[in-house]
Amino acid sequence: MNHIRRMLAVLATLAGALLALTAASPAAFAVNVPPPGGFTGHVQPPPPVHTVVVGGMPGWQIAAIAAGAALLTAVLAVILDRSRAARQPKIAPSA
Repeated sequence: MNHIRRMLAVLATLAGALLALTAASPAAFAVNVPPPGGFTGHVQPPPPVHTVVVGGMPGWQIAAIAAGAALLTAVLAVILDRSRAARQPKIAPSA
């Protein structure tokens, strides 16, 4: 049983690595294609970009979500640990 778990963990790790590598590859293969008609010698600069911040989430909300997620994870870890401990056989003390 332990052998199967280890193989599944290796398979999941490899699948995650493959997904991470394929997600980043399209930007790496991007190519600038010249406009039709060839190069005329005049290069037009790109239009200026103005960053506008209209919406978004305040920092305190991000911190509250992170703290809540950490608290939930800790509670679930304690519950899981106690349920595993309850299922293990009790060892009688030697007298």
